[in-house]
Amino acid sequence: MRKYDLLTLGRSSIDLYSANVGSPFEKIEAFNAFVGGCPLNIATGSRRLGLETAILTGIGIDQVGNFIKHFLDHEGIVTEWVPTIEGTRSSAVVLGIEPPDRFPLVYYRENCADINLNIDHVSAIPFGEFKAAAFSGTAFSKDPSRTAMFYALELAKKNGVTRLLDIDFRADQWFDPRAFGVTIRAALGSFNIVVGTEEEILATFLTDKEQLLIKHQQISAPEIRGNIENAIQEILASGVETLVVKRGKDGASIFQPGKEEVKVPGFPVEVLNVLGAGDAFCAGFSFGLLRGWDLYQSVRMGNACGAIIVTREGCANFMPSYDEVQEFVKGYGGL
Repeated sequence: MRKYDLLTLGRSSIDLYSANVGSPFEKIEAFNAFVGGCPLNIATGSRRLGLETAILTGIGIDQVGNFIKHFLDHEGIVTEWVPTIEGTRSSAVVLGIEPPDRFPLVYYRENCADINLNIDHVSAIPFGEFKAAAFSGTAFSKDPSRTAMFYALELAKKNGVTRLLDIDFRADQWFDPRAFGVTIRAALGSFNIVVGTEEEILATFLTDKEQLLIKHQQISAPEIRGNIENAIQEILASGVETLVVKRGKDGASIFQPGKEEVKVPGFPVEVLNVLGAGDAFCAGFSFGLLRGWDLYQSVRMGNACGAIIVTREGCANFMPSYDEVQEFVKGYGGL
């Protein structure tokens, strides 16, 4: 019997989101302070659903770090392995909210704490006490975090931990967007499950910078040209057992080697803010998986969590509880 359900690894931040919904970025008058970062969002979402969750992220010796740590502790997320890393700063994100399709995003991650996670921080984690570990692509963008993540993958595999990758493509966090694909492809074969949008899956096989277009500084929603069918088959050929393609309002698709695509319908809702929806999906999906549900129902749970989050203002702070999700899906015939 393992003590914990899920470990998430990678970035965390203070998220300053526009308090003037619909206002162009240059006319924003105030911001609301939340927390975010893909692994932190997944940790929060899965914890609120009822999983025993821990996080490996880094914070600086600063008030922003205290803000992030206070939130994690208040949520009941295990922070025993969250180091305060001297000489670094906690990460920050600033976001504009212009529904339905403009969400300009600015990262402040120069010498940030979580990208300074190292081998020693990973070594401190008792992987044998976890059922699953959720990695995020951005944690592979720079050393020492990149090497730490590869080492964490090794230890997770050695200890029989289910390994999930949220592709988490953020083009401006890489010295060259093509380096993202080179690095992630090197790691793919070590994951059991990979989750990503069509754009993120295409980014994994990006060979020409001209394939990538980012409008209105929407770092989390790039436009990428490529052959999605080929990219899906390449991921499955790498040894990945299950690939889940997130398709927004159209739900998600499950791909496994030698099997037909399984389409899982989403939940039609009015969008306020798309940021955090994919992380909410991962939280719900991980919950189902770790509760022994089948893939279809687990993905459906992920779709429900994602649909709820797009109707809300922010990410981690707005993740739904298990009861909220159950109440929400009743109106759609359940999971």
